[in-house]
Amino acid sequence: MSRLPACPQCSSEYTYEDGAMYVCPECAHEWPIEASGESPEERRVVRDAFGNVLSDGDSVTVIKDLKIKGSSSVVKVGTKVRNIRLVEGDHDIDCKIDGVGAIQLKSEFVKKA
Repeated sequence: MSRLPACPQCSSEYTYEDGAMYVCPECAHEWPIEASGESPEERRVVRDAFGNVLSDGDSVTVIKDLKIKGSSSVVKVGTKVRNIRLVEGDHDIDCKIDGVGAIQLKSEFVKKA
């Protein structure tokens, strides 16, 4: 029999699986099964062009003129981008730039502000 984790909220050892979730019968807390095995070392670390670690909500500055695909617009050097969101994929920053709109950027073209 496999050992199920204790409830993170009330530490009850009577948890059970329900589909893709663990459930605690004592406090009714539910949490996803895949998140229980995740450790901080397994998380992806996104770094800017100078090696600084980026996180959600940071402000960054563009370090190179970036042409916007399918448009004649350009994001100029020094453009400050506030409240970034990190996403999976080739372009790992999701943000909104004033005058341009929603856009995705690569972390290698920004520096932490």
